[in-house]
Amino acid sequence: MTATKTIPIRPLNQRSAHITEGKSRAPNRSMYYGMGYQEADFGKPMVGVANGHSTITPCNSGLQKLADAAVAGIEDAGGNAQVFGTPTISDGMAMGTEGMKYSLVSREVISDCVETCVQGQWMDGVVVIGGCDKNMPGGLMGMLRANVPAIYVYGGTILPGRWKDEDLNIVSVFEAVGQNAAGKMSDQELKDIEQHAIPGTGSCGGMYTANTMSSAFEALGISLPYSSTMANVHDEKVQSARESARVLIEAIRQDIKPRDIVTRQSIENAVAVIMATGGSTNAVLHFLAIAHCAGVEWSIDDFERIRQRTPVLCDLKPSGRALAVDLHRAGGIPQVMKLLLNAGLLHGDCLTITGQTIAEVLKDVPDAPPEQSVIHTIENAMYRQGHLAILKGNLSPEGCVAKITGLKNPVMTGPARVFDDEQSALQAILDGKIQAGDVMVLRYLGPKGGPGMPEMLAPTGALIGAGLGESVGLITDGRFSGGTWGMVVGHVAPEAAVGGTIAFVQEGDLITIDAHALKLELDVPEDEIGRRRAVWTAPAPRYTRGVQAKFAFNASSASKGAVLDNY
Repeated sequence: MTATKTIPIRPLNQRSAHITEGKSRAPNRSMYYGMGYQEADFGKPMVGVANGHSTITPCNSGLQKLADAAVAGIEDAGGNAQVFGTPTISDGMAMGTEGMKYSLVSREVISDCVETCVQGQWMDGVVVIGGCDKNMPGGLMGMLRANVPAIYVYGGTILPGRWKDEDLNIVSVFEAVGQNAAGKMSDQELKDIEQHAIPGTGSCGGMYTANTMSSAFEALGISLPYSSTMANVHDEKVQSARESARVLIEAIRQDIKPRDIVTRQSIENAVAVIMATGGSTNAVLHFLAIAHCAGVEWSIDDFERIRQRTPVLCDLKPSGRALAVDLHRAGGIPQVMKLLLNAGLLHGDCLTITGQTIAEVLKDVPDAPPEQSVIHTIENAMYRQGHLAILKGNLSPEGCVAKITGLKNPVMTGPARVFDDEQSALQAILDGKIQAGDVMVLRYLGPKGGPGMPEMLAPTGALIGAGLGESVGLITDGRFSGGTWGMVVGHVAPEAAVGGTIAFVQEGDLITIDAHALKLELDVPEDEIGRRRAVWTAPAPRYTRGVQAKFAFNASSASKGAVLDNY
């Protein structure tokens, strides 16, 4: 049975009926007349367009044309478009600076913006448009809180840069910094890569966080098929935005809401696609938060459950070779989903924003991809199991995330090299003070300790550039960029700032990372750990006013998604 047969049709302007009814009619109408509305407009749905356009970052500087297309699509389909803004933080620009601590905070600000405008203006539906990493989870979290018919429009990926017959992307620059520091690349070569890595608008090109989340949203059914891997500069992206608006108006008629779409089963579908495409560690954090907003029972252990049954099918950066534009040409997310569906690894009966089920959406997608090198079949998978392993042990009893694709052996024991901030850790790498076999510990960088749980792309990129990506371990209570790969373990919980075991690690302690046994252990006797805990004092808050202070005070553990309302 298709979903469209079971969903009642409702009046288009059910929520916005207050404009034409009751004692508030005259003042409400007056405000709309001031914006050029006509009498006939009050029988149409009021549809928000949450526009993430900004000139802060290439990820978002190409969004205005999509917002314009969405407005046109809404009006063509018989709605009134109400445009409002949402902010963004560029992770790539803020990386390695104090500004990076505002990235995860921006997820909450964006979700608050969407919820506040949709609910405050009593909108009938909303199109959310975003580009950079936190735009996606922030937008969907706001959509789920408001729970009116909604669709997500991803701004699109960037095209690859080009230099000396090689494709480049943002991670190329961070790794080049490490190569330069190690004497493997000249200053001029580094400058050339910097100047050619980003050719125009769009989000970072590999299966990094933005493309991971957009792909997962397509798998959820909250975005249109094929939309998650389109390039921002291509015309099909504009056409998709316009079509998304038309689909939303139909969803308003059918009363299809985000919480009808985002269920435990559809989250399983999304996580399966994340595993199959080699997606970002950040997806773990964000889907814990998304499930929380949806009221869906979901834990960090569920990621490990899905990982163990889902193969990695796509050869994508950062650990592979291809970019999102290559995945799009190879058949996109629908082709990946069709392979998973045929293998019994997706729930085909999940509802999508189109009113169709997942199985119906994928009906005409080929059972096997055409001849190409990006999407592998189930039988010829890159890896038999997924790449985002959930480790536990005395260093992280609540769980942490290890990204294990591309590693010859995801097991090591080595002496701890301890850093209480990112900058000193990066400098140690650049100065050649980190050796093969070391396990770097970067702490006081969690949701409360950072605050804001900054990403560690600068240190991990420097390790890769120095040739230490597989021989040096790095664990942190902070996060990693979607562009990170190597012997890395993030989201260690409980974090150092609240007295997690990572706070008690001392220089030279042996640490074991074992992704096969799913263990992260501090090889120190428990009584010694207890003695260290007894004399430990929590550090003073880094911020006492403003958005960072509010985030640090309210943020839950990373194992709960670092949400602010886990009361």
